[in-house]
Amino acid sequence: MKGKFDDKIFVKAVKALNVHLPAERKTLLALLKEDKPAVQGRDGSIHRIKRGELEEIARFIPEEAHRKLRLPIYIELTPDYGRGIAKVQGKLDCELVRRILREGKEGNEEQEGEGSGKVDEIFIYRDDVRKLRRKLPTTTEYAFFYSTSF
Repeated sequence: MKGKFDDKIFVKAVKALNVHLPAERKTLLALLKEDKPAVQGRDGSIHRIKRGELEEIARFIPEEAHRKLRLPIYIELTPDYGRGIAKVQGKLDCELVRRILREGKEGNEEQEGEGSGKVDEIFIYRDDVRKLRRKLPTTTEYAFFYSTSF
């Protein structure tokens, strides 16, 4: 069947794009206790995390949440969300991302509709992804997904 769209090829390609993701994410608290904070990738590589970023994150979330927030935060990319749109999942992850994106904007406390910090997934646009990655380059990671719904 020449010319038929082969999902297996795309699934394999997406898996290859995600080999850099950690085999296991660590909590903010655990990383703050490490001399050289790092996570190990599925491919065996070591991904170092800057202490300054960890301290910045610790400033943004309550201390009791330090043992719950797992890093790195995944910025999910897939054709399903639309061009230039990414998703972040997890209540703490979303709360942190919203606070970072709001930082420096005046009168912005409830700017994002739900603003309550209780949402467990948010969609962010390309400019916000850039801002987030500039602010937290070692504590965020791109994760690629593929589905057959497009």
